[in-house]
Amino acid sequence: MTSANLELVQSLYASWERGDFGSAVWADPEIEYVVADGPTAGTFAGHAGLREAHRDFLIAWKDWNVAADDYRELGDARILVLFRFSALGRSSGLDVARIRTQGASLFELRDGLVTKLVQYLDRETALRELGLGPEIDSTR
Repeated sequence: MTSANLELVQSLYASWERGDFGSAVWADPEIEYVVADGPTAGTFAGHAGLREAHRDFLIAWKDWNVAADDYRELGDARILVLFRFSALGRSSGLDVARIRTQGASLFELRDGLVTKLVQYLDRETALRELGLGPEIDSTR
């Protein structure tokens, strides 16, 4: 049986996989958005912070594509998404496919909204920080 929280996260990733990053109806107005690693690491608050972080991130990359590999319910209304991505650095031309391209997103939900989202561009960092072993990653 799939939980409502898992269905929400799956539908959100389906939108992102189509390149649709425009909606924030899924986010609590006071969402805490954390970019845990990478060139635009930081913490952002609310819808305005979420828009700012996404804008800055997407400006840095060309042809950004993301695809979910696996979804894991961690309990306490937390869902971990293991994903892979590809992109080209807008100014550098760096093709991230030449480096590690497996990340993770940790969603915390309450009352059908995402209250916190932590994005990791490095999946191993996410698993380590969450106290999860590599065995949770069935995509290996």
